[in-house]
Amino acid sequence: MGFAKVARHFDALIGPGLMLLYPLYASMRTIESPTTLDDQQWLTYWVLYSLITLFELSSWRVLQWLPIWPYVKLLFCMWLVLPTFNGAAYIYENFVRNYVTFLWSFNSDHPDAHRKVLQMMSLDARKSVENFIEKYGVDAFDRVVRAAENEAKRQS
Repeated sequence: MGFAKVARHFDALIGPGLMLLYPLYASMRTIESPTTLDDQQWLTYWVLYSLITLFELSSWRVLQWLPIWPYVKLLFCMWLVLPTFNGAAYIYENFVRNYVTFLWSFNSDHPDAHRKVLQMMSLDARKSVENFIEKYGVDAFDRVVRAAENEAKRQS
């Protein structure tokens, strides 16, 4: 009888720790880390979690008739949060990034040629290129791009 009661309230027991406490801890560690590579995972997680919460608030009347909803939400948040899956980063890379890149291309200080190259890169690669430009200058980046273009022409 005790196990059935725990199983029935599994989402209420595990949910807050998994959906709030661990992401809060990981986000604080991310803020303090010297690298920005893990920022994407946690910023995306908080955006998605906020969207889920807004969805729940706006459709609570329907969701109360779906007893499986809390478990679906728990499983989805586990996929978003757990480092094995990094689901939030996956969603960003495969769905959100295309829109962000499109908007970013209109709002960039980089020349058109650089913008095209940067749009084809992952977020991490783009950060590396921007660090390279900051360190060695735009002319050095132009030389690297021209060399890569020449090499691609020779190979084709």
